[in-house]
Amino acid sequence: MELSDSTSLSYWLTWKFLFCLLSVLASVITASFLIWKYEGSDNTERAYNGEEWMPCWKGLNPVWLMAFRIIAFCLILAAFIADVATHGTNLFYYYTQWTLMLTTIYFLFGSLLSACGCFWKDKIFNARSIDIEAEQGIHVSLIHAGKEKAASQQGECYFLQKARFWGHIFQIIYQMTAGAVMLTDGVYWIAIFPFLTLVDYEMGFLTVVVHSLNLVMLLGDTAMNRLRFPWFRISYFILFTALYVIFEWIVHACVVLGGGSIASSMLRRVLALGEIEVLHLVSMVS
Repeated sequence: MELSDSTSLSYWLTWKFLFCLLSVLASVITASFLIWKYEGSDNTERAYNGEEWMPCWKGLNPVWLMAFRIIAFCLILAAFIADVATHGTNLFYYYTQWTLMLTTIYFLFGSLLSACGCFWKDKIFNARSIDIEAEQGIHVSLIHAGKEKAASQQGECYFLQKARFWGHIFQIIYQMTAGAVMLTDGVYWIAIFPFLTLVDYEMGFLTVVVHSLNLVMLLGDTAMNRLRFPWFRISYFILFTALYVIFEWIVHACVVLGGGSIASSMLRRVLALGEIEVLHLVSMVS
């Protein structure tokens, strides 16, 4: 299987690349239009209710969701570091590594939001308890109670403003991560893995972890959190994927593709094996 020089102009002046370019541009334009039309509309504006750190299960303490996110972040970060240390930084040329990095950022961000939410929840609850005690006639210094109430109201207002903004960013990262994880793990286990078994590919533990841990952790987080899923925000995932495609085009335009890489040699083995299987089936039918 001959590989063309991707740094030459003739490599790009073909109908195949033009078709890919138009497809990516159409996807980016459509996604940008959906974001422009629906982001910030009346359907997406809502009062902050702590859905970024509050569990959807009644009676479940938010601390459990925070603990799950911290554990998930540590596990995925460990898998990310181990994968890069084992296979090198060339892994960042692959969409799988981009997805793993995005999932790591999601759980780090989620852990921080959960920690802030739990902290302010207890602080606001304690401040309101002081107000209730003062109203019920329990001995509380009026000056002290007034200061506590003013400080708690100011802190609560500041927290709600910041939480609304960062919660919005967190929802965008959540939907980007969900789309990327489903695409990466789905393509690997459904489309790529069957061919790897045909060429006697040795499946390592780290490979299984990298292509399944992020999905398992994200499904667990989805089962517990209260995050909404406005479908138009899948556009952010499309933009993320388009960014990766453009990055790959730039790399291919600057670097000569060699024929001795593991990926290309594996592809040659798969194609060769496919030809053998087809010839075998034809001979059996005839």
